[in-house]
Amino acid sequence: MRDENFLNQHDEESGAMNYWWRSSTKFVECVKFKFEKMQNLSKMTPLLKVLREMERLYLMSTDSLDELRQKLMSYKAGDFWVPVGGINKDDMDIPPVNTILLVGFHNSGKSSLVNLMYSVLGRSGLIPFAQTSSGNACAYTTLMMEEHNVLRSARSGFCIYDTRGFDYDGVDEALLELKEWMAPDGVHHKKLCLRPGDDVLLPILDNKLEDASSSMFMKRNVNCVMVVANASEIYVSLRLGDFKPLDALKQLFCSPSLNQSNGNPILILTHGDKLSTEDRIDCRLKISKHLGTSETNGIYDIVCVTEYGLLADEYDPISAYAVTEAVYRALLISDRAQLVKKTFMDWALYALSWLLCFLAGIFAVWPMFSIVWPRNTKAS
Repeated sequence: MRDENFLNQHDEESGAMNYWWRSSTKFVECVKFKFEKMQNLSKMTPLLKVLREMERLYLMSTDSLDELRQKLMSYKAGDFWVPVGGINKDDMDIPPVNTILLVGFHNSGKSSLVNLMYSVLGRSGLIPFAQTSSGNACAYTTLMMEEHNVLRSARSGFCIYDTRGFDYDGVDEALLELKEWMAPDGVHHKKLCLRPGDDVLLPILDNKLEDASSSMFMKRNVNCVMVVANASEIYVSLRLGDFKPLDALKQLFCSPSLNQSNGNPILILTHGDKLSTEDRIDCRLKISKHLGTSETNGIYDIVCVTEYGLLADEYDPISAYAVTEAVYRALLISDRAQLVKKTFMDWALYALSWLLCFLAGIFAVWPMFSIVWPRNTKAS
């Protein structure tokens, strides 16, 4: 249970930081709109929608955080599946564990987000489980994927994958690597994520990487993706006239590999606390507009680490609820996008189609051989 006395004691000190959107010049207008008897949603500007969404998260964090956290604690893969088309759940190809993949560019806050998940969902206090880029871990950790059981439970129905950050100057290579991860059985714990230029590190780290590709780790299919973006870095670049980070984010977010099955990925904006209130909201609006996505649906502004270097959790209940809801949404997407199990007839048709393609290829090149072969026999 939350220590109410602790929260009351720190309410005045941290209130401005936790409820930052209330200092917006448009917040009064948002409050007035809330109490109108006949609300006309068409009159709401994108900015007012963001303010209303933040108020929703605040109300939910005070009433529903523990309830939502309990749902995740008891979750098993397939629990959120909804029957459609007369198909039974037993006919669905539901994995034992759903996999949520975190992707983003360098210093976007993926590892800090994982640590926040441990703190909020796994009740691990302030113990860092994922090593952040600002830490003192050996460089080899950045070369490998890491699977995290953020619930710290043997019965967990999902896992989180922390990946190596991409480079803004290597978006094409990043998309190819992402396509590989999204393929069937595309990820596993300690999977190497090698990039051009990493060869010089391998001789030094050979002993530490010898088990990186071991077959002992289970290969998993990615069920949902969270794209993590450094809002502060992107906004500062925009103000300097540099659109490279924003354009790179769009290429990643809208890549066919991420949108081929489950629609748009979930977008997590981090480091927004480094911006002023107006800039923080404006950054969110500019990013969502550039990506062509909603400014309130499937996008979360999360403070992973406070200004004192501590995980948000108890200090920022809104971020705690936001990260919990983001995981919950990811599991909803995962379960409702599961495919039907392939039957014997499906595999037979699949094999037949390959056989027909093979025969078609033979008949396509046969005329060429039928012309060349008689000439060779005459010449002999």
